[in-house]
Amino acid sequence: MKRPISLLALVATLSACKPAADPQAAMQMPPPTVTIANPVKQKITEWDEFTGRIEASESVRLYSQVTGYLQSTHFQDGSEVTKGQLLFQIDPRPFQATLDQASAQLEQARVRHQLAKNELDRATKLVEAKAISAEDFDTRSTALREADAGLKAAEATVAKASIDVEYCAIKAPIAGRISRRMMDVGGLVIGGPMGATELTSIVALDPIYAYIDADELSVLRYQRLNREGTGAATKEEDIIPCEMALADSTDFPFKGVIDFVDNRLDPSTGTIQVRALFDNPKPPRGQRILQPGYFARVRVPNSGEYEALLIDDKAIGSDQASKVVMVVGEGNIVAPRPVILGPVINGKRVIREGLTEQDKVIINGLSKAYPGTPVTPMTEAEASAAAAAAAPPAATAAQ
Repeated sequence: MKRPISLLALVATLSACKPAADPQAAMQMPPPTVTIANPVKQKITEWDEFTGRIEASESVRLYSQVTGYLQSTHFQDGSEVTKGQLLFQIDPRPFQATLDQASAQLEQARVRHQLAKNELDRATKLVEAKAISAEDFDTRSTALREADAGLKAAEATVAKASIDVEYCAIKAPIAGRISRRMMDVGGLVIGGPMGATELTSIVALDPIYAYIDADELSVLRYQRLNREGTGAATKEEDIIPCEMALADSTDFPFKGVIDFVDNRLDPSTGTIQVRALFDNPKPPRGQRILQPGYFARVRVPNSGEYEALLIDDKAIGSDQASKVVMVVGEGNIVAPRPVILGPVINGKRVIREGLTEQDKVIINGLSKAYPGTPVTPMTEAEASAAAAAAAPPAATAAQ
């Protein structure tokens, strides 16, 4: 089995195969120009990225508790409503009539109760004077208890009728965005716990949730980092910060927190459901940005903040299984430098091992930089200035 030829061996072989150049021409050929940059040290945080879906923090479907004809509606389809806002009005007249009837029966029960009480009070005085029999006293005492029970039943009937009248005005139980109406004015609304007519639905928009499925290894790593005090949350009970981007975003403008982790890992997928909480305020103009059902990318810090060296990612090359960069050393001689890479942060590659802040890393002109050969290094600012000086002057306008 043939082994792959390394980058350095290939360069040496190609150099050996080149015909001998004219010494006079070689003396006149200047070293190629390359652009260099020093690794930059800055504080960073590494992130893990997950995909998920945005869901409402609260969601309700509205049904009627009473049966009746829909009298009016009081919202625009798809608009935002406030908690307690009137949405539907069912014709309350039949229920108001029932309430009036119950109120009249309640008044009758109060009169009977008062009469029975007065008779018992007189009977109490008469029985003490032995003017009536004990049997008559028991009869009047029983009549008061019966009147008291009738009074309570009448009060309960009035309370039930009052609730039915209140149910005719269907109000928003939560604040949020309402869906379209499922029933038009004049339609018969069926109420009750079974077979009730669905009228509409409301979803809360602020705050809002994003649900993601985190893999088992990530969860274990977060727990270990938290136990060691090196994670984003320094205590086991602390809330972990996170950031979110929508499908049309490359950055992560929405800041939130992880507020819930499910109590069981799904063995079929090896993931556990995690919930992130985000504020979703309404801007001065327009709708709220985050909507239930949107696709989202959520990133979670997998480390605390630390100082790292970063270079331009295009400076990274490969030598078999190793990653290398070309640096300019003493005498402006090119030398390969093996490096151990970290993640890409804002377009820059983290270098875990292999470089220092003083190294001059070639970021442009790599095709002309061969190990062991001299180059003319220039910084990015010097290269820009040279390119501007070499550019032809702008053509003057025709007279």
